[in-house]
Amino acid sequence: MNFPAQYKSSLLEALDTIDLAKVEMLIAAFAMARDQDRQIFICGNGGSAATANHLACDIVKGASYGRDKRFRIMALSEQLATITAYANDVGYSEVFAEHLKNFARPDDLVMVLSGSGNSPNIVRALECANELGCYTIALTGRDGGKAAPLSKLNVHVADDHMGRIEDGHMVICHMLCYHFMDTES
Repeated sequence: MNFPAQYKSSLLEALDTIDLAKVEMLIAAFAMARDQDRQIFICGNGGSAATANHLACDIVKGASYGRDKRFRIMALSEQLATITAYANDVGYSEVFAEHLKNFARPDDLVMVLSGSGNSPNIVRALECANELGCYTIALTGRDGGKAAPLSKLNVHVADDHMGRIEDGHMVICHMLCYHFMDTES
């Protein structure tokens, strides 16, 4: 079997590990945040930052434009100047937690994306969000890492390959936003 065929086959196996009941819970959490006018914060590092930014764009434009009910969502990973200021002056592990201390309020939603679930800044973001009384969600891979037990909802892609984990996270994010785009008018 050639590499593309093998990758596709392995990706389909990874996608089969996604618990769709948890994706439904993710959709319900976003709907509740929207309906209660709660802020949604999302973040990640590297490819996960790109996925977080992509999701925020899809939710702000695709799931909100022209609709009476709109989402208030912010991708913390887009805040480059603030991230680099905290990273330089305080430490990279605090870049998202410090954002949350400024903006998050009880019952807001905080979602992190991490292939390993062990990135110190992601773990700190979850700890801070929990201390602030936010509803916490993690999209993880591998064994879920430290992020899985720190989140109220962990949507997991049970694979060790970072590419397939990131692919799975993007599929989950598209399930989420296209629920609002395709099933709600």
